[in-house]
Amino acid sequence: MKVTDFDYDLPEEFIAQEPLEPRDSSKLMVLDKQSGEIEHHTFHEIVDFLHSGDVLVMNNTRVIPARLAAYKVETQGKAEVLLLRQLNETEWKVIVGGRRILQDTELGFEGSSITATVIEELHESQRIVRFSQPVNDLLEDLGEMPLPPYIHHRLEDDERYQTVYSENKGSAAAPTAGLHFTPELLAQLREKGIKLAYVTLHIGLDTFQPVKVDEVAEHQIHSEWATLSEESATIINEAKLAGGRIIAVGTTSARTLETAGILSAGGDPAKAIESQDINTEQPVIAFDGDTRLFIYPGYKWHVVDAMITNFHLPKSTLLMMISAFCGRENILNAYEVAKQEKYRFFSFGDGMFIR
Repeated sequence: MKVTDFDYDLPEEFIAQEPLEPRDSSKLMVLDKQSGEIEHHTFHEIVDFLHSGDVLVMNNTRVIPARLAAYKVETQGKAEVLLLRQLNETEWKVIVGGRRILQDTELGFEGSSITATVIEELHESQRIVRFSQPVNDLLEDLGEMPLPPYIHHRLEDDERYQTVYSENKGSAAAPTAGLHFTPELLAQLREKGIKLAYVTLHIGLDTFQPVKVDEVAEHQIHSEWATLSEESATIINEAKLAGGRIIAVGTTSARTLETAGILSAGGDPAKAIESQDINTEQPVIAFDGDTRLFIYPGYKWHVVDAMITNFHLPKSTLLMMISAFCGRENILNAYEVAKQEKYRFFSFGDGMFIR
């Protein structure tokens, strides 16, 4: 299976530069994963497609101001640090921008006495840096929101790049399928008998890295930290066994749920493309740790019955995941229809409900 099998043409004018107001006023494409049939709605109408007993599973990660303007202390040359993952109190895995930021390079930050020293070079532009003091509580002053590179407008309100239910700080990007929900819409869902469950997956490196191999199976996906609590696992298991649908809000929730399903069955998420049976008595188990789950066509789904998602970049692992969920031909056809109907793509774009 070639990476080019997941390519499509997208003129730049389809890429949403700003979020709509209110959040739930965006378009909603409803796609039947079996027939490929497509309907067009508005996102707040998602209530009409969900039933009492269904569970919406949402990623409650919160984006941190992870993009830090920096300079090399020795030469004063410009640099940039993008925080990806905290390793301990002062050490972080990062992506660096700038010339020759190598082992032992010391970086400074304008208006601050804090420095960061490169203590390990990883592949390409990844580094491990050690800050001179913990920076968690200082990021609001040091950093800015790390919007994707295809968004060229600066946000007036950084909260528009957070979900309304964001809670656990740690992501380098937002779980964008959740950006469509408002507190009022969530209240409507609860009133209808739809249960809400939460996972946390801190979105990291693969959001920023293109797939560079020719064959899909050769791609090495990076790990991301995720957790599913006992409380959420109980909600999901009870609903699943009672015949309710488990609906993942976004690919990150889907990745977390499927990791929990594979672990429940005693399988290895790193080898998920191989056939593994689900545990019918306990569809998911609570877990806390790294996941390297890479979902592409041929994957056997364990937990997720339906999915809410946005429109994804060409040749991306996210497009591969939803192709595995509803068929590559269905999804590429849906994307062509979306262009004809003037849908908005990517992070601040419109939504899709795959059922």
